[in-house]
Amino acid sequence: MTATHTEFHPLTASVQPVFDTVLARSPHEPEFQQAVHEVLGTIAPVLEQHPEYVEAGILDRIVEPERQIMFRVPWLDDAGKMQVNRGYRIQFSSVLGPYKGGLRFHPSVNLSIIKFLGFEQIFKNALTGQGIGGAKGGSDFDPHGRSDAEVMRFCQSFMSELYRHLGEHTDVPAGDIGVGAREIGYLFGSYRKITNRHESGMFTGKGTGWGGAEVRTEATGYGAVFFAQEMLAVHNETLEGKRVGISGSGNVAIYAIQKATQLGATAVTASDSSGYIVDDAGIDLDLLRQIKEVERGRIVEYANRRASARFVENGSVWEVPVDIAVPSATQNEVNLADAEALIANGVRAVSEGANMPCVPDAVAAFQQAGVLFAPGKAANAGGVATSALEMSQNASRQRWTFGDSENKLREIMADIHDAAFRAAEKYDVPGDYVTGANIAGFQRVATAMLAQGVI
Repeated sequence: MTATHTEFHPLTASVQPVFDTVLARSPHEPEFQQAVHEVLGTIAPVLEQHPEYVEAGILDRIVEPERQIMFRVPWLDDAGKMQVNRGYRIQFSSVLGPYKGGLRFHPSVNLSIIKFLGFEQIFKNALTGQGIGGAKGGSDFDPHGRSDAEVMRFCQSFMSELYRHLGEHTDVPAGDIGVGAREIGYLFGSYRKITNRHESGMFTGKGTGWGGAEVRTEATGYGAVFFAQEMLAVHNETLEGKRVGISGSGNVAIYAIQKATQLGATAVTASDSSGYIVDDAGIDLDLLRQIKEVERGRIVEYANRRASARFVENGSVWEVPVDIAVPSATQNEVNLADAEALIANGVRAVSEGANMPCVPDAVAAFQQAGVLFAPGKAANAGGVATSALEMSQNASRQRWTFGDSENKLREIMADIHDAAFRAAEKYDVPGDYVTGANIAGFQRVATAMLAQGVI
C-alpha cells in the first residue's frame, strides 16, 4: 500500500508553517509529506526548550535537501533496443558527515519515495553516532528478470552521471531494494574506471573479497531483531519461544528470520508480491534462500517443497497470529486493518525492518494498545551503521572478523535503543520510541547545524 491522498492532522503552531511550506513546494509527494509530518509532530517539545533552533531556521533548512539530482539513464537491452530510465540522488544533509544512504532500483521509485527515504536517513544516521549524513538515491529500473549483461549496462550508464557527485568524503552510497552484490559490483567497477581511483570507502555493501565488511549483508535484518530484543529486555522478556511474523523475502527479511531463530524464536512467515507463506514448524532458511537468492523464484515454491508450509495468495501476512512482527518489505505495507488484526491476535512488539512500513494510523493503534513499537529510523539502522563500520575498515585497510563486527552492531543497536528510550523519558512520553528516536536524532543534527552557521 502506498499513500496517495493523505489527510494530516494539524501540528503545533511552532511547526505547522514549516509543514505548510513542504505541502506547497512538494504537492505531489505523499510519502515525503508523510515522513516530514511524522517527525514534525513529535519534536515540538524540543523547540519549546530550545527556541534557538526556531530562530536559526533549523526546521526550514532540514526539510529542504541540500541537493537534488535527477538524470536520464539510457541503456541497451539484450535485443539492442534503447531503454530509458530516470535516476535520482537526493543529498539531504551533510552536517554530521558525508552523505550516506542506499540506492534503490525498483519500478515504484519516484521523487517522493527517494525524498522520504533521504529525509528518514538524516535521523537514522544521526542515531548511529557514526558521523554520517543523510541521502538516498535510485532509479525506476527493474533488475528483476534482466540478464547480468543488461544490469551491467544499466549500472554503467547510471554511474556515468552519478559518479561526479560521489566520493568517500562527499557521498557514499550502498544497496537497497533491487541493489545487491551484483549491482554494487557493477556500480563500483564503473566508478573506479571513470575516476581512475580505487576508493574502497566510497561504496559500501561490497563483496568481502574486495573491500566489503563482514555482517554488512546481515546487518539490517539482524539489527531489527536486536532492537526488538532490547525493547523486550526493558520488560524482563526475551525472544525465547516467541512466534515471529516477518514480511518480505529479500535481504532484510532473510536475516531477520535467521537472527530471530538463533535467539530462540520461531519465524513463521515470509512473503513477496504474489502472496505469503506460513510455516508453523519455523521457516527453513536454506530453502528460502535457495528459492529467492539462487533461483530468484516466487515464494509459492517454498510451500510446494515444504510439507509444513502453506501458501496464501490473497489476504495479509499480518492476519497470522504472532508475538513479534518485523515488517521488512516496503513502505506503508501495514495498514490500520493489519494493525488491528495483529493486536487482536496478541502481538507484543513491532520492529520495523523496512523504511516506514506502517501507516500513521497503524502506528497510533499499536501505541494505544500498548504494543512495543520501534520505528524504522531506529530499528533498521543496523544496515547503515555497519556501512559506516565498513567505511572505517576501508580507511584503515583493516578487516574485522564476523564475530567482532556482529558485536559492534549489537552494541550500536543497544545504544540507539537507549538514546530513543532516554529521550522519550526526558520529554514525558515514556516508552514512545517514535518520539524518542525523532528527538534524539533531531537534536544531534540541529546542534551541529547551529554550530556550523547558515549553510
